[in-house]
Formats: sequence, C-alpha cells, structure tokens
Amino acid sequence: MHGYQLAFTTPAQAAGWQRWLVFSPLARIVFFAALVLAASMVFWIIPHPPADNLVAAGLLGLGFRAMVPLVAYLLLVKLIERRPVRELALRRLAPDGALGLAAGALLFSAVVGVLWLLGSYHVVAVDPDAHWILAAMTVGLGAGIGEEIICRGVLYRIVEEGLGSWMALLFSALFFGAAHLNNPGATLWAGLAIAIEAGVLLALIYLVTRSLWVCIGLHAAWNFMQGTVYGIPVSGTRADGWLVSTRSGPDWLSGGVFGAEASVVALALCSLASIALLAVALRQGKLVPPRWRR
Repeated sequence: MHGYQLAFTTPAQAAGWQRWLVFSPLARIVFFAALVLAASMVFWIIPHPPADNLVAAGLLGLGFRAMVPLVAYLLLVKLIERRPVRELALRRLAPDGALGLAAGALLFSAVVGVLWLLGSYHVVAVDPDAHWILAAMTVGLGAGIGEEIICRGVLYRIVEEGLGSWMALLFSALFFGAAHLNNPGATLWAGLAIAIEAGVLLALIYLVTRSLWVCIGLHAAWNFMQGTVYGIPVSGTRADGWLVSTRSGPDWLSGGVFGAEASVVALALCSLASIALLAVALRQGKLVPPRWRR
C-alpha cells in the first residue's frame, strides 16, 4: 500500500486540450515562469521607499526575492490548480517553520564543529556589531522563501506529478546546483556539492513532510548560521558575521572562497541526513511512481 501524496491531479472532466496546455507539468511550470516575470515587473513599477538604511534595503531585498515568487505561486495554485495551498498552510507555519529552523541551525553547526575539530575553522575575533538584519532578510528569509518555492514547490512538486519522485529529485537538485554556478568563487565542484547536499536534502524533506515551511526554515537557518553567526561566505557571497573567522587547508576540506558548502564535510553530513530521510520515505511508501505507472 502506497503512502504518497500528490498536491494536484488533473481534473477528470478536463478537456484534452486543457490536459496538455493548462494542467500538464510543463504547462504549469511555464505559467509559473510567466507569473514570476509579471510579478517582478509590477514589483519594480510600484513606488518604493528609499533604501537608505539596512532595514529598508533588507525589506526591498526580501520583497523581491521572496514576495515575487510567493505571489506567483499562490496565483498558480489558486487560478490554475484551484486547490488549497496545503504545503504553505498557515496552521503549519509555526511548528514546521520552527522544526526547519532548528534543523538548519543544528546541521550547519555540526559542519562547523567538524571543520573546527579538523583544524580548518578558526575564530579570530568577535564582532557584536555585525550587520545581521540585511542578511536575515535577504540570504536568510528571502532566499529561503523564494528558492524553496521555485525549486521544491514548483520544480520538484510538478515534475514529480509527471515523472515520479526519482526524476524530480534529479531534476530539481541539478537545477538548484546549476543556479549557484554564477555565484562568486563558484566552481563545477561547488555546484555539484550544492546539488547533492542541499538540492537532494531539501527535496527529500518536502517528499517526507509535504511542507514547504520545513524547507524554508532549514534553508533560512542554514544561510543565517553560515554567514551571520559563523562568518563564512554564503555560496560565495561575503559574510558579515558575529564570529570573524578564517578557514585553512585544501579547498576540498575548507570549501575555499565559495564557503563551507563546497566542503566534503558539508557534503558528507547532508548526505547522511538525506539517506535517513530516504529510508523513511521508502519505509512509508512515500516515493511517487511516474504517471504511467500509477
């Protein structure tokens, strides 16, 4: 007996042309991309207060990185799929978000702890005046909400409905890794590491929980802990952290200029977490087979 859940299925009464041009996975992904483009244009047209301080700049970054994909996603679900947004249900925000935040903080702290034990991570000073508000709003909440909606809420979820969980894991993870290749200091290895340690892990979290709040919380906490707490570049972006730190050793260990996400330590620990989640998914029958096998 299967235990998988699908957020959307094509209505039985849909006409043939609707099945292909409206409700098919490819059509809905194209609709979402168009909605993101339209929402982005509206966002930049409406008046904004001057971003002359960190709070204003943070709100502007949060609005563009998070609100644009969120609005596009809600329109996709309500106008095209016409269903409740269970994966972003407000009643699940507090418990699922807190779970994700705790998991992200603990997981990245474990990465730093291992790097410290191996002699790679070093704290050289403490900066209690580090500018954390901008980071919390942009690389934290902004990236957490926006990237999880795009990569897990749209790409993983919709591909899974057509091609099944395995192909959705592959496609969404590769897309997530490739999206980071333009970041400062990015290499092919860094992109592959991001794809495996984060792309696979976050997709499996969604597969097991069917909650985007857990994914958003983990993503936001991972970035915040990495940059603002431990002072390590976030996917190549310079961090202004409470702990002023350096990393030594070969790039495969320290992660180099890209940050600890390109370290084999992060890759190993996240892969262990992914294996545990995959075991849960297999035991509970949560893996979705391709459409032609359902």
